[in-house]
Amino acid sequence: MYKNILVPVSFDADRDAIGALEIAQALRADGGVITCLHVLEQLPNYATQYLSADHIRSARQDIVDSLQKHVAGIENAGIEVVTGHSAHTILETAKARSADLIVIASHRPGMQDYLLGSTAAKVVRHAKCAVHVLR
Repeated sequence: MYKNILVPVSFDADRDAIGALEIAQALRADGGVITCLHVLEQLPNYATQYLSADHIRSARQDIVDSLQKHVAGIENAGIEVVTGHSAHTILETAKARSADLIVIASHRPGMQDYLLGSTAAKVVRHAKCAVHVLR
């Protein structure tokens, strides 16, 4: 069983965030912690200049609200929303939080990804802890 589980969540239609959280709960040791993480991709400056600060804050708050609904009722579960590159930020957050397991949902890959989605593949390849991939 695992004491510190990181569950990266993407809101893409083909990702199973609820399933990933269920797996995290099943693999969590008594007293263990689950962190539900969403990484906001960094928008280029040429794009952000056309968006108001209110729009960006509102979008971030919508993500926080959605994550809170996902973890509602899950004991010792929290959320974190950060900005960065998905795979790199997931790995850095896992390291910073001393995660002993990452539970990540992967999309159905195309030929370019072969077996796993590109973010999940990078996380599996470079993580310093166990990784459970949900398809």
